[in-house]
Amino acid sequence: MSTKYTPDHEWVQVHGDGTATVGITVHAQDALGDVVFVDLPEVGKAYAPKEVAGVVESVKAAADVYMPVSGEITEVNEALRDDPSLANSDPLASGWFFKVKLSNPSEIDALMDSTAYDELLKNS
Repeated sequence: MSTKYTPDHEWVQVHGDGTATVGITVHAQDALGDVVFVDLPEVGKAYAPKEVAGVVESVKAAADVYMPVSGEITEVNEALRDDPSLANSDPLASGWFFKVKLSNPSEIDALMDSTAYDELLKNS
């Protein structure tokens, strides 16, 4: 299982079965502050890369959650809907947003690894 990152601060954990889990990064949740609401995508809906697949709202701001790769939503994190603060307390695990069946697994190659993402943060 490998984790990749987008310039928009989503993380993508790729599973060996052609699926991936998507959430927001620690940097994103730090910038947002206390998350109070999430709008998650509809299961079964297909998205293209960079389409808005959800929204996260905090006490400071609202931000779109972009689909990092093309695919169909297979599951959403109902626990996150019930307790949006999971995006703050555990953004890389229990605070995940949705799972997707990859339409084109090679799109993952265009995303950043942790070293490249760390460089992006240093230079921003």
